[in-house]
Amino acid sequence: MNDHPAINFPVVHWNEAGEEQSARFRSESGTPPPKRVVLADDRITADAAYRLACEGTALLWRGDFQNARQLLHAMTRRANEKTGARKHKKIPASPTEAFHLYRLAQSQRARTLGLLLIPFNADHSIPLRRAPDVRQACIEAYGAETEARSYIASLRGLQGIIGAYEWRKNGVEIPALGARIHPHYGVFAPIRSEYIGLVHDAALPALTVSQSVAFDIGTGTGVLAAVLARRGIKHIVATDQDPRALACARENIARLDLATQVEVVQADLFPEGRAALVVCNPPWVPARPSSPLEHAVFDPESRMLLGFLNGLAAHLEAGGEGWLILSDLAEHLGLRTRDELLAAIDAAGLKVLGKIDVKPHHPRVSDTSDPLHAARAAELTSLWRLAAK
Repeated sequence: MNDHPAINFPVVHWNEAGEEQSARFRSESGTPPPKRVVLADDRITADAAYRLACEGTALLWRGDFQNARQLLHAMTRRANEKTGARKHKKIPASPTEAFHLYRLAQSQRARTLGLLLIPFNADHSIPLRRAPDVRQACIEAYGAETEARSYIASLRGLQGIIGAYEWRKNGVEIPALGARIHPHYGVFAPIRSEYIGLVHDAALPALTVSQSVAFDIGTGTGVLAAVLARRGIKHIVATDQDPRALACARENIARLDLATQVEVVQADLFPEGRAALVVCNPPWVPARPSSPLEHAVFDPESRMLLGFLNGLAAHLEAGGEGWLILSDLAEHLGLRTRDELLAAIDAAGLKVLGKIDVKPHHPRVSDTSDPLHAARAAELTSLWRLAAK
């Protein structure tokens, strides 16, 4: 597998049969290549593998693929036990501390479990016994390449790619649409339907009768743009910056036969012009993402939220409304106060016309073992109706 890695990919090095080897290293989470790599196969025990991973040593698998899956499962069980033991040792002084401890534990867990590595051929096939055919899943995650080369990646990362491939094939049922949305790899899946229901049920601004134009800022899969189109808005401009999201939204809009109503464009927040309705569902938690895939959840320093608020008045028609869909989870975690949010709305030259709340009903709400259970149990998701002063 000793090839000449492409310049734009990081490189992982290891020793095999007395020779120095190297290959491209793929990590969608942005993790750098491990500095220490040892070979491992079916003979290694889960305890030994987990100990090496905790020490920062990566294991490049040379055995049976299904045995590697079982090993990762055993390592995951040990990581969960370690996290549980740590949780009982220290009682957080505040919800904010609980959040930061939880994030730290999740990051350490991901880093440890990501150190079980497997080889891939240039066509994304896996040269291991009993390996599944993951070529199409990898192609859909990575996109077409002009120069195919072999590479190394984590087994855990591959599992994420396979899971995303199944999501994309099967889709997510959206009751508000009576149809399925098919999320692409790296694009946030609309599995929390309560925020979609808010956009489906809220009364449309009266202005949309005469000026039936809406913007969907940060469209992702395109689900909210589709809901607005099904509600009768004649022209929706859906924006995003991420190429994966743009491709995903276009595919979903075409699949739903809404391309004559919805235009998907690449833009930093707002497109040109004004609209009677501008909708935005920004990441809800003002914290730093630990990987590119977390940007849909974490909004460092509330950059997208503040960008939307500060640009909204300039993109609303007179008498138009901006709909901000936002959870108050950050407030319950002590990461943002309600007063700070209201001050940001006021400073942007906006006023609050009303607010519609809904209680989330995802599984974590009732999971008492979740370190953030108290905050999740108190969470409300809201649609803030905003207008220019």
